[in-house]
Amino acid sequence: MNALLSHAETSHQPSKLGSPDDILQQAERIIEQRFSQRQIFSTSHETRQYVVFKLALLEHEVFSILLLDNQHRLLGYEQLFRGSLREVSVYPREVVKLSLRYNAAALILVHNHPSGDTEPSTADCHITQRLKAALDLIDVRVLDHVIVAGNQTTSLAERGLL
Repeated sequence: MNALLSHAETSHQPSKLGSPDDILQQAERIIEQRFSQRQIFSTSHETRQYVVFKLALLEHEVFSILLLDNQHRLLGYEQLFRGSLREVSVYPREVVKLSLRYNAAALILVHNHPSGDTEPSTADCHITQRLKAALDLIDVRVLDHVIVAGNQTTSLAERGLL
C-alpha cells in the first residue's frame, strides 16, 4: 500500500524539469554556452546553426550581428534593430559603433525573413554593401550576410553578393 501511495503522490508533483517555458530557457542557456565556448566559427554550418537558433521563430524582422575576433572566435551576438513583419531599418553608424565597442575584427550580418522566403531582396544587397563600405573604413571585415527563414538560410557570400 505504501508503494502505491508513494507513486500516486509523486505523479501529482510538478516535473523536475519545470514548465515548457523553463525547459526552453534551459535549452537556450545550454546552446549559448556551447557557442560562446567554441573556439572558432570555422564553418558556415556552425554559423547557420547558431543564427537559426536565434532567429527562426521570430514573427518580426530582426537585424543582428555576430562580432568576431581575428581568429573568428565569437566576441558577442547583438540584436541591433527590430522591424515589422516585412522590413527592418538598419543604421550603419550603430553597426560601426558596436564593432568598435567590441574591438571586432570581423562581422557576420544576419537577419530573418518571417515570410519564409530566404531570397535576398534588393534592399538586403544594398544595405550589405553600405555596411561593408562603412566597416572597411575601420578595418572590420564583413564575412557574410545570412538570411534566416524558419530553419532555412541563404548566405550572400556563397552567392557571390558580398
